[in-house]
Amino acid sequence: MKKKSIDAIKIILPLLLGAYLVYFFFSGMSNSDIAEIKTSFGKANYWWILFSLFFALLSHLSRAWRWNYTLEPLGYKTKFWNNFFAVMIAYLVNLAVPRLGEVSRCVVTSRYEKVPFNKLLGTVIAERVADFLILIAFTVLVVFIQFEVIQGLVGQIYDALLQKLSLGLVLALFGVLIVGVLVFAYLFLWTKTERGIVKKTKDIIIGLYEGVISIFKMKKKGAFIGHTIFIWAMYLLMFYLCFFSLPETQNVPFGGILTAFVLGGFTVLLTNGGIGAYPLAIQAVLLLYDIDKNTGGAFGWIVWSAQTVMLLFFGLISFILIPLYNKRYGNI
Repeated sequence: MKKKSIDAIKIILPLLLGAYLVYFFFSGMSNSDIAEIKTSFGKANYWWILFSLFFALLSHLSRAWRWNYTLEPLGYKTKFWNNFFAVMIAYLVNLAVPRLGEVSRCVVTSRYEKVPFNKLLGTVIAERVADFLILIAFTVLVVFIQFEVIQGLVGQIYDALLQKLSLGLVLALFGVLIVGVLVFAYLFLWTKTERGIVKKTKDIIIGLYEGVISIFKMKKKGAFIGHTIFIWAMYLLMFYLCFFSLPETQNVPFGGILTAFVLGGFTVLLTNGGIGAYPLAIQAVLLLYDIDKNTGGAFGWIVWSAQTVMLLFFGLISFILIPLYNKRYGNI
């Protein structure tokens, strides 16, 4: 029952947060504000949006190809199309439950490629570490080149964090860390038990470790790094092209585009696919560059909607195609 309750909370809380942010976005608007947003939607050049999605698709194809570079050191080589279908299914699942997509990606691949789940999850974590490092690099770049513009926004975020991080919370987090270290030490250093839940836990942790460490053992590190850079270059290019869809956003400087790109990327961690949070983040950044709040908000919703529709389409198609594809090759 406890596990079911925790799982339900993981699903419900992001949904509630997303719903609240959508409500927050629209609740303070007048009729004229809503009319302006509708006008922005009506005059947007959706050919630019459609063109941008082509580069988003290239990034997903590259992500599917990149996966085998972390699997090869573990002695596995999976089919490219199974990788791609699993990646798109993961994005689809993340729209419903944040971070569950990574698990579903491994479950799907384990079923059709007969690779141990824990090793797959380790490689996915390794990929996420590499992706997170790129996002941090973008963040540092934004702080350096756009600090004069965003310092007010940075100050607001910093003050909000200080208010929420009380001494009690810091001590509680430190206590959890200490307990985790002690449990880990007990399982791997002090106990010799090789059965039951202890053995299962050891197997899971060892599998995760092997998956993560595979990033350092791979023979084609250059190709892995190249694909990682390519993936993020496609993300940025996709986002950049969207700015040509509205007359008001066509002259936003590249520094502003990069700032919105980074902040929008972090919002995906908060709610299901960034619902509610993503448009608000884009609106807040574009306000710093003298873009009307309604235009900025409409732009955020246009970009978010286009990306979400694409993920829904390819995710659902992947659900349908992956069993048919593997039936053809005798995997089921």
